[in-house]
Amino acid sequence: MKQDANVSLKPTIQFEQNKHLFTKSEQKIHHYITTHQDHVIYDSLTELADHCKVAEATALRFFRKLGFSGFQAFKLAYAHELTLERPSDQSVGYTKQIKDNMINAIEQSFQLVDQDELNQVIDRIDQSEDVVIFGIGASGIAALDMQNRLMRIGKNISVVTDTHAQIMRATSATDKTVIIAISLTGSTKEIIDNVTIAREKGATIIALTNYAKSPLTKLAHYILLSSVKENPIDRGSLVSKISQLFLIDLICTGLTIKNNDEAKRIKREITENTTNKIF
Repeated sequence: MKQDANVSLKPTIQFEQNKHLFTKSEQKIHHYITTHQDHVIYDSLTELADHCKVAEATALRFFRKLGFSGFQAFKLAYAHELTLERPSDQSVGYTKQIKDNMINAIEQSFQLVDQDELNQVIDRIDQSEDVVIFGIGASGIAALDMQNRLMRIGKNISVVTDTHAQIMRATSATDKTVIIAISLTGSTKEIIDNVTIAREKGATIIALTNYAKSPLTKLAHYILLSSVKENPIDRGSLVSKISQLFLIDLICTGLTIKNNDEAKRIKREITENTTNKIF
């Protein structure tokens, strides 16, 4: 049964209809989901499998047995069901909520920063003349911001947001290539597929993600974590971008400090060359 063919059924109804068919491992998954409703929609498939002490393949089969194409499709439907069942809290103004969420995103991401890992990432990018950023959707926007920041200090890197172009770029990677993969979930299939190709070609993989355990982190040589985990309904939110831009700012600032004299020269010349573009 495909979810598209039975989209009106809620996940909780799917549970009840199929509960008698669950294996022991699937009963563990069902128990975890029903007792951790507020957590499961923020888990990656790897984290869910770890919590339930089952294999990822077992977890994936469980969701397909329920009629979903995968864990992400289940999370989207489950988050939608939970949202319908719980009235939103209107006691706090949305402007304050947004401000608090952004502050928390930066503060919690700061707590996750591994300075040694960050320094190694900065050194690896600094040493390479072939640096490429992969990002799709909102993560692609963050990638373009990183490119803009680094051009201002004389570090020229390329950004590839088209998945077919990523395949071509990954295929041409070498052991001198550094791939910076930006993915909030660390589970975007196209990113995983293309990073896999690049790694097989010998490229160094740097992951910027929110999930310590994900398909992307398994492929990465270096991992920088941000904190915000999205509700599937709110994908691409500004708060999530803030957490990505925080990591990008750390990398760019570190590279600026490492190449201080050259960075100052490039910034000064860019300012001089763009002054006549401003009225």
